[in-house]
Amino acid sequence: MKKPEYIKEPTPLQCGQAVLAMLTGVSVEEIISLLENERETTLKEMLYTLDFYDIKYVKERKEVKNKEGLPKIAVLSLETPRCWHWSLYFNGVFFDPEHGVMNDFPECKRKYYWEIKENIC
Repeated sequence: MKKPEYIKEPTPLQCGQAVLAMLTGVSVEEIISLLENERETTLKEMLYTLDFYDIKYVKERKEVKNKEGLPKIAVLSLETPRCWHWSLYFNGVFFDPEHGVMNDFPECKRKYYWEIKENIC
């Protein structure tokens, strides 16, 4: 998989759509249209979109403490001070729709991920 292009969430409720757009290479608007949802994205919608675009992933949610525990590519679910939040991790870099491109997790208490298999492209 090639390095994703960073996409800032268009609204504070569209982190999931932005993560899916970065991962699939389509626009946020296309993800919104597919899901018929422009607000918070559920886990069911995230996994549906991965399946729709034939992106292979490990279906088991795993907890992680630090970035060294992450696989090469992962969709992240993070408990931030404000809310639960979706983010994307790719090869040592966090592509966070709210906080930007980062070298470590944004501030969060609990961290979970779903591994994305590398042979998606």
